[in-house]
Amino acid sequence: MRSRTRGRAGAATLTRLVCLTAVLAAVGLLPWLSGRDPALTVLRARSAEQEPTREALDAVRRDLGLDAGPPSLLGDWLAGLVRGDLGTSWVSGTDVLPSVLSGLQVSSGLMAAALAVAVLLACTLVAPVLVRGRGSAGAFGAMLAAVPEFLLATVALLVCGVWLGVLPTSGWQGPEYLVLPAVALGVPAGGLLGRLVADALPTVLDERWVELWREAGVSRTRIAAAALRRVLPPLVPQFGMVAVGLTGGAVAVETVFAVPGIGRTALGAAKSQDLPLLQGSVLALLVLGLAAGALAAGVRRRLLGPALRDAGLTPPAPRPVRAHPAVPAALGAVLLTAIGWGLLRDPYTVDTTARLLPPSWTHPLGTDGLGRDVLARLGHGATTTVGTAVAVCLASLLLALAFGFLPQVAAGASDIANALPPVIVGVLVAAAVGPGTGGAALAVALVSWPPLSAHAAALVQEVRASAFLTAQRAIGATPWWILTRHVLPSVAGPVARHAVLRLPGIALALASLGFLGLGAQPPAPEWGLLLEESRAYVERAPWAALTPAVALALLAGLAVAGAAYAQGRTVPRASRTAASPGSPSRPSRKEASLDGSAT
Repeated sequence: MRSRTRGRAGAATLTRLVCLTAVLAAVGLLPWLSGRDPALTVLRARSAEQEPTREALDAVRRDLGLDAGPPSLLGDWLAGLVRGDLGTSWVSGTDVLPSVLSGLQVSSGLMAAALAVAVLLACTLVAPVLVRGRGSAGAFGAMLAAVPEFLLATVALLVCGVWLGVLPTSGWQGPEYLVLPAVALGVPAGGLLGRLVADALPTVLDERWVELWREAGVSRTRIAAAALRRVLPPLVPQFGMVAVGLTGGAVAVETVFAVPGIGRTALGAAKSQDLPLLQGSVLALLVLGLAAGALAAGVRRRLLGPALRDAGLTPPAPRPVRAHPAVPAALGAVLLTAIGWGLLRDPYTVDTTARLLPPSWTHPLGTDGLGRDVLARLGHGATTTVGTAVAVCLASLLLALAFGFLPQVAAGASDIANALPPVIVGVLVAAAVGPGTGGAALAVALVSWPPLSAHAAALVQEVRASAFLTAQRAIGATPWWILTRHVLPSVAGPVARHAVLRLPGIALALASLGFLGLGAQPPAPEWGLLLEESRAYVERAPWAALTPAVALALLAGLAVAGAAYAQGRTVPRASRTAASPGSPSRPSRKEASLDGSAT
């Protein structure tokens, strides 16, 4: 048994190293993978008036070492990385390392402030549960966790910066400039942290030892501290994933508030094709994510102590958050009504004489900066956003079913996928193939399969251990018959329903990439892109920004309500199994908020 366990751990470690090496190789080969001519980018950056002749481009290639081929290019980048040299910016001509360190310092300060906001919010959600032994913090925390950072940042900018004018909305010049970005980044994280703890605490407080302590006269404060210590160790890996999620959320928040952090630096480098700066920025974000995961593992070992480190401690089963079926039905009805009404109108007709008109009978949701009907663009944008999300869900489902039968391989790969937020992968994909709907779909698909794979692996293990399969083998059934007639049908149905529950979350991830300019491109009416386009005239026409914002908020609410209603039918059994130590993967921050299970 021990040798088998060591073999599985070794396979997972090997897969983890292979995947990490592949990610590093992809970053190092970005100049070659981009599909564009980097020499032309550099030539235009150095001299916009110089003709891009063949001789001039060849000279730039020799100067950059691009004529040596991919292996030499990767070797030179890795050698410079070992020496602490990240190269020279193709656009500015300055060293990349100082720019990366400067952006990293800003982002670290922002993430620290966001973590403080998250912890404060989590304590606020958990406190009533500790006092009364129950509460509705789980449902409220799930709602907060499902709100995308870019949406919360845009609403905070609109309300606090534009309407109320109480806080600065751009720059990085003092403590007051930190408030809105930290709140936008920390509130979803705090919602998830509070939900994880608040959902697990009631089960712990009902355990026998708590009753014995109360009868012995132990103070309520000491019991609360002991209950938290009982709850926290199994949940610490989830806390690490929250910190990883902050690295992805920082890209959007820094972009909205013009914060000169590492996320905004990476996004700007991707758009300008400044690949050396992009390589350094993405590498810094990867280091942040991996360091957060390693820190979470160390904290967990410290909390468990030497006696329980290898005991396979699982978290207490959370009490499910239930939702009345009328809630998702009402949210869905509102969305479908707006989408159906918008599909009957033309989203591309430009009328410059009707720019930024307020809502009226002719244009129920007003017009945008080009005079296009906002309702029409909202309705047609749903086909782009949700349609692409369906394709990503299907791809993730197929990949998860394949990996469900290979848990040792999936374990290492899922650790790397969980450490890469969709925004970071989207930046890399955009640098390689260019921004677009296909690139955004690929980026989200690459990191959305681990929770489904964990669910499939848990079900495969459960079905294979069942008595009826032993009987099938005894009567001579072939492995192929057992796989296709028993195992696969038992696994595919629940995992498919789980994938459907993740559809709104995937749509939100695609919208975030569109908001950052990494997804659908103008004039496509994609929801994230609509929100980004409306930021330029948000003071004059706030309805143009509020329309896609409300649609995305309804989508987030539909995700939470639908997952809560379906909880106990599809996801919880595998979710709890997947969260235990040694399982194929752990759900990421956004994913954990949408699958209807805290662990």
